[in-house]
Amino acid sequence: MAIRTKTISAPLTFDLPLGLIAKIKAARKSQGLKTASEVVRLAIEQFDFEACAPSREPHRQISVRVTTPQRAMLQRCARSKATSVGDLLRLALADLAVKPARATRRS
Repeated sequence: MAIRTKTISAPLTFDLPLGLIAKIKAARKSQGLKTASEVVRLAIEQFDFEACAPSREPHRQISVRVTTPQRAMLQRCARSKATSVGDLLRLALADLAVKPARATRRS
């Protein structure tokens, strides 16, 4: 009698940019795979995780005070753009022009 082994799988949920979702669809067609799960499993099998060096800038959480109207505006914008307040603040800070410091006079 042959022994059947069942592969156990578990769901894994993660965010992907739309470009990678399109790449999964293209890989399904080109590789003849039936599901996105098969594409992800193939990618996991083929990728060299030991040699990879993910580039991610270190983050640090800070606490700041904003006015009530600013907070409401940020929450409204985040909802309408389907993003987080943190993402909006990162965009605003990245876009902030930093002026050179003024020279101080010495008497």
